Amino acid sequence: MINIKHPKPTLLIAFALLLFTKVTLAQNISFEGTNSDPEIGVIEHLDEYLPKDIYLLNEDSQRVVLTDLIDKPTVLNFVYYRCPGICSPLMEGLAEVMDKSDLTAGKDYQVLTISFDPSETLELAKRKKTNYLNLVNKKEEIAKGWQFFLSDSASIAKATNAVGFKYKRQGNDFLHAASVMVISPDGKITRYLNGLYFLPFEFKMAIIEANKGQSGPTINKVLQFCYSFDPVGQTYVLNVTKITGTLILFIALILFLYLIFKPKKKK
Repeated sequence: MINIKHPKPTLLIAFALLLFTKVTLAQNISFEGTNSDPEIGVIEHLDEYLPKDIYLLNEDSQRVVLTDLIDKPTVLNFVYYRCPGICSPLMEGLAEVMDKSDLTAGKDYQVLTISFDPSETLELAKRKKTNYLNLVNKKEEIAKGWQFFLSDSASIAKATNAVGFKYKRQGNDFLHAASVMVISPDGKITRYLNGLYFLPFEFKMAIIEANKGQSGPTINKVLQFCYSFDPVGQTYVLNVTKITGTLILFIALILFLYLIFKPKKKK
């Protein structure tokens, strides 16, 4: 009888790991550059506290301190009001989940939207707020619980760095990801909600946990792994190479376990 030799499991796993590493690195370089931190995207700073010297300009032209405004669970939302890309869908998603939520905006939680473009005006901010309020049924409630702000470049840099929100100017516009941050009443970052659409249950749980000061990892980590932000198209795209690499590694692991634990045939 001819004996057929199986490939060595160690070599098989090593090959799979090498291939997975290559495709993952290639994908990361193509979207994030050569630095360890992404140039555009969100780096989660869970359990960290917001600085107490971030100044904002509110809808009444008053200069206020960000942390002074946070007396209840707070959703922070960084956009720029004239954005032609994902800011509008993101704000529409916020308006929709606030309208659907059985929590009361302004009482159980609040949303603070901050422009990271220091050149924008209060007139534009107010106009944008009116546009999004027209999308909801609970207009009066949400109007009280959703505030729009401007800020100076120094405070914008402190705020975005504190929450790990990375963006880049490109001409007159900005490249950035879609994400909101949930803050506890004492100013601690407890949750990130990424993407353009928010599940009412996920939104509610983030608010409840923030009220208790409990932080937790992003629920949609699987979606984050499967999708990457494309700064050119200003959207999230399926990360085929990362998924393929993971499948190859998984199949190699199954084969490895099969070769190790399969019953030996009697001679």
